[in-house]
Amino acid sequence: MNIGEASAASGVSAKMIRHYERIGLLPEAVRSAAGYRRYDERDVHTLRFVRHARDLGFPLERIRELIGLWHDRERPSRQVKALAREHLAAIDAKLAELQAVKATLERLVQCCHGDERPDCPILDSLAGERPAA
Repeated sequence: MNIGEASAASGVSAKMIRHYERIGLLPEAVRSAAGYRRYDERDVHTLRFVRHARDLGFPLERIRELIGLWHDRERPSRQVKALAREHLAAIDAKLAELQAVKATLERLVQCCHGDERPDCPILDSLAGERPAA
């Protein structure tokens, strides 16, 4: 199949397919006599794997490791679990950070009168003139 068909079958854009090829997540495509990229079902399966891993927020380097583990039928599952746990910890940290940002923004919104006055604690906080606490 050509890159458009591989894109449609995998849910990965043609631009990203070329990118994944360039960085080695996907093997370099076989070329037709006319020089067009050709993909097979295995390539599409790998692209779906990458898409699902990206949907879960795994960074590209971790996806590279996961693909290696996926292809290694002798791998111990503890390696996969360790990668997933590490990623989960990073998500938990990011979630805590986002919750703190949300709480700060909620406080600022409550402090702002939102009327015709020019005083605005939101802008003051962004300018570093008042603590965001």
